[in-house]
Amino acid sequence: MFDDFGQLALIHIMVNVFFLALTWWALQAVRFDVFLRDPKGTRAKVLQVLLTFAIAHLLTDFFLAYLNSSQMLRYLW
Repeated sequence: MFDDFGQLALIHIMVNVFFLALTWWALQAVRFDVFLRDPKGTRAKVLQVLLTFAIAHLLTDFFLAYLNSSQMLRYLW
């Protein structure tokens, strides 16, 4: 029973890190200088980090909910 919790925790951590890296990589293509007054400043970097965490959190929740739902489909019949 507790082995399943450990495996799920490891999957959650790996998915979180993957989507954090993917989101950070994707946000490097966004031209923040168009939207911000000082795109090289500290506030702009903090905004980029916060956007990365927010988007990665949404992607992780969606992916893990989809994974959980697809695993529960076997109990349909």
